[in-house]
Amino acid sequence: MTGKHIPSHADQQRALWLSTISFTLCFAVWTIFSIIGLSIKDELGLSEFEYGLLIATPVLTGSLTRLILGVWTERYGGRLVFSAQMILTGAATFALTYADSYLTFLLAALGVGLAGGSFIIGVAYVSKWYPQARQGTALGVFGMGNVGAAVTKFLAPFVLVAWGWQGVAEIWAAGIAIMGVVFYLLAKDDPDFAARRVEGVAAPSLAEQFAPLKNLQVWRFSLYYFFVFGGFVALALWLPHYLVQVYNVDVRTAGMATAAFSLSASVFRAYGGVLSDRFGARSVMYWTFGFSLLFLFMLSYPPTEYVIRGKDGPISFSTEMDLWPFVATTFALGFFMSLGKAAVFRHIPVYYPNHVGSVGGLVGMIGGLGGFILPIVFGVLLDVTGIWTSAFLLLFLIVLVSLTWMHLSIRAMERQAHGAALDRLPNFPELAEVHDPERTVMPHLIEDWRPEDPQFWAQKGQRIAKRNLWISIPALLLAFAVWMVWSVVVAQLPSIGFAFTQDQLFWLAALPALSGATLRIFYSFMVPIFGGRLWTTLSTGSLLIPAMGIGYAVQNPETPYLIFAVLALLCGLGGGNFASSMANISFFFPRAEKGNAMALNAGLGNLGVSVMQFLVPLVITAGVFGALGGPPQELSDGGRIWMQNAGFIWVPFILASTAAAWIGMNDLTDARASFREQAVIFTRTHNWVMCLLYVGTFGSFIGYSAGFPLLSRLAFPEVDALKYVFLGPLVGALSRAGTGWLSDKVGGGRVTFWVFAGMIASVLGVIWSLQIGSFAGFFAFFMALFFFTGVGNASTFQMIPVIMRKEVTRLAADRDASEQRRQSERESAAIIAFTSAIGGYGGFFIPKAYGTSIGMTGSPLAALWAFLAFYVVCLAVTWAVYTRRGGLLHDIERGRAPAAAIPAE
Repeated sequence: MTGKHIPSHADQQRALWLSTISFTLCFAVWTIFSIIGLSIKDELGLSEFEYGLLIATPVLTGSLTRLILGVWTERYGGRLVFSAQMILTGAATFALTYADSYLTFLLAALGVGLAGGSFIIGVAYVSKWYPQARQGTALGVFGMGNVGAAVTKFLAPFVLVAWGWQGVAEIWAAGIAIMGVVFYLLAKDDPDFAARRVEGVAAPSLAEQFAPLKNLQVWRFSLYYFFVFGGFVALALWLPHYLVQVYNVDVRTAGMATAAFSLSASVFRAYGGVLSDRFGARSVMYWTFGFSLLFLFMLSYPPTEYVIRGKDGPISFSTEMDLWPFVATTFALGFFMSLGKAAVFRHIPVYYPNHVGSVGGLVGMIGGLGGFILPIVFGVLLDVTGIWTSAFLLLFLIVLVSLTWMHLSIRAMERQAHGAALDRLPNFPELAEVHDPERTVMPHLIEDWRPEDPQFWAQKGQRIAKRNLWISIPALLLAFAVWMVWSVVVAQLPSIGFAFTQDQLFWLAALPALSGATLRIFYSFMVPIFGGRLWTTLSTGSLLIPAMGIGYAVQNPETPYLIFAVLALLCGLGGGNFASSMANISFFFPRAEKGNAMALNAGLGNLGVSVMQFLVPLVITAGVFGALGGPPQELSDGGRIWMQNAGFIWVPFILASTAAAWIGMNDLTDARASFREQAVIFTRTHNWVMCLLYVGTFGSFIGYSAGFPLLSRLAFPEVDALKYVFLGPLVGALSRAGTGWLSDKVGGGRVTFWVFAGMIASVLGVIWSLQIGSFAGFFAFFMALFFFTGVGNASTFQMIPVIMRKEVTRLAADRDASEQRRQSERESAAIIAFTSAIGGYGGFFIPKAYGTSIGMTGSPLAALWAFLAFYVVCLAVTWAVYTRRGGLLHDIERGRAPAAAIPAE
């Protein structure tokens, strides 16, 4: 605790018990769907998948919000954040009673999920009131609030029988909202926050709060918590269903049995804190993992019949765990999981006293995601294997991996310490820093980076920069492939039994671009905060979610349109990657090579669209993954396709690329910057001008890529256009990768001007071809459009560093040359990323414009005329601002002014 005075015992107790009661109510609300969900399922006639999504939605929201709620608690204080969170959760829970469709229930469930974010608020708040020697016990007592799950399991079934599920929602909503008001009135600001406010000290920046998240140690904690907390939440949701189906008990008996597990996994958390203070977290974690392995082995063993050939004939016997031994075993498992939850969080306030919100938020978020992911995986395993106990086998494997990693980390650290150094090891070795700066160098972080120094570049820099570039390119290629996979999937949905309208299909083609462009706004600022290596790893790994989701959704024609819409939005994760990838690569190369490097990264990354449009039509024609991939779908003409392969085919490549990014990429110290430092670009006029131009180039490329397959099929139904549509994105990607040198040589502004002239002529050609019904002309002029968009994508990005070097020299004339260089590079990277975000919206508006135009006029021509008018505006702006005599780039691109306004160091 870093406060300037020691709080009184009364204040400590007030903070602890108010927080514990609040967390108990929050947890009771967070798990409300485990009881009322069954009634809602029957009322709406939901499928198993829809039911699973409904009960998992609050868990997902509660998990994802933990990181930001932890940061807000550090900035605004636990008293305010905790109170607001409970009041908003109460409103969302009450809104359940007004829901009248599956969609409105899902929306309300998103708000109910805010209850799950309460944990990290309480950890950050309570830890500030206690000294390190007592934090384990205090946080253990607070963690007993998990018993709220048992409260819901005990009480909700009886309230449900008496007043229906609406009565449960109303009572739980009133309870948590009233507690939010009580907490605000009775609680006090924690000592650190109060002292900071009195002294006028600014809250820590996002970069400072997120800095520890780069430590491998933090992610190891997260894996532990994925089991002890995520496994607890998953079982609390899964066990009622399991007990009803396996042991044929009613919902009240299942609720009571699950409550016993939830009780043991909650109330003993305080005891786990005491044990961690007394014996050390290492010992407690060994106990947790060791006994959990034993109990999970018992639970995972399926009912089995044995026949032994004895000397007197066959001897038969069977093994099966009955109901009450099952309840006793889960109770014991919950006990050790509760100890483990306390042990994991025992030393976050000790090792990261100034980052409890961010570190604890990440660990809590990963743990909460376990509660979302595991029930879904439980269902998938049950479908694949047909064995109910497969869920416990999965948990057994997670514990085995966690225990092995923890033990190897401890042994590696102990082998490095000898004599006196061994005596100085922390009391809890598994929580010690993996990278000790006194003994270990972190080779992935580069503090000395001078790409403008010819000697440094030749001897060291070029090799490192190219390695990062060639790891980045396949990661970006996969991101584009997943982002645009709907452009092919959508065109096939009607043929495999999905009765969606044309407008719905165009929406599915457009939604990935909408979410991808929006995510780019946030991704734009992530590399300077998290580091390029970590962010590339995380953003690439996130592609597994939509890739696997598509694979499962397309196998069932009963899958509702809403699910497809959600998966289409999740494909936007791939679109967001472009902004962070381009910002990251721009830091590695000298000014003279930036244009070509970014053209290669973006151009070959854009190639993912073409690769996808070429590969997916091939892989869906064969059972590539055998029985694991699922059965084929029957076509209306009697043929068969494996549409799930459109998603599954990317999974192994995503895994490989994620590993390559973590192992082979680097972080640059010079690239670090807080959001506040980067936000200066919003005051730069040229940022917004370049956004306009990039919408014209990249927005057109990604929009045409998304809409070209469906438009071709609608405009020329007699032509099997899916065989050829991959050529458009291929031409655009290769022209971008192959023409970066042209902009470096003659100037990006001049190239961009002629690009828009070429696009105007090409659109006129497409319009003419549609009017006369010529597929050959339509296809040829679209290929020209794709070519010009690729050239323009490279030229616009080449313009940005040149513009900002000149602007920063003018705006920051009082700074020295090295500071001007760093500032211009930082702003250039931020603008490149932000313009890519705005440009991505073209991928939404172009397919949607096609759909609107066809719906209103019966033809896409109106949309094409609108695109042509926009290109005329872009051409005029390029000339007026940059390339005319007196324009910003006129003299530079003609060699009449220095091309590098800021000298190298």
